[in-house]
Amino acid sequence: MDLTAQLTSELNALVNKTDLNLSTDQINKLVGYVELLHKWNKAYNLTSVREPSEMLVKHILDSLVNGPHLNGNSFIDVGTGPGLPGIPLAILYPNKKFVLLDSLGKRVTFLKQVVYQLKLENVTPVQSRVEKYIPDIPFDGVLSRAFASLEDMITWCQHLVDESGRFYALKGLYPTEELNSMPAGFELVESFTLNVPELEGQRHLIELKKIK
Repeated sequence: MDLTAQLTSELNALVNKTDLNLSTDQINKLVGYVELLHKWNKAYNLTSVREPSEMLVKHILDSLVNGPHLNGNSFIDVGTGPGLPGIPLAILYPNKKFVLLDSLGKRVTFLKQVVYQLKLENVTPVQSRVEKYIPDIPFDGVLSRAFASLEDMITWCQHLVDESGRFYALKGLYPTEELNSMPAGFELVESFTLNVPELEGQRHLIELKKIK
């Protein structure tokens, strides 16, 4: 069995262990993304996860399971790295728009190639430091995965949303101390305990908002 067929089979099996519904085209695009990540990783060192099968669990599923908890139609993934969680979520929700922000040129070059090869019309890669990126209109949500503490995320990203927008922080362990030391003017909306098939360790999605 070639790699594409193997990954397709493995991803279908993983998705079947969740409540997610993906089309054949979406599965194919997610597999295509993993193959590009695997290929470019050798030269660009985009992720410490080397095995494509591991990427399915630690990157693809770990991103997708957050999808049902996101509200809105426009999102910015800050410190996106190789496009996580932005690329998997953009494939899951082709009608929502995603800006993928990273300060490192080689990552943005990779993301542009992904967008081109997978024909992702709802993804805009941008090279910028988050504090210098000023959107034309506020986003519905700011996504961050392994990007920073909640305090740093809020401090650096508060200009990206208004009171109706949300911050979505993808975390491992429940961040009790970080929540207790949040700056004034922000509050916890909800926290979600996530189940990622075949992933060891805890996963939580923390939803925050500005308060007037």
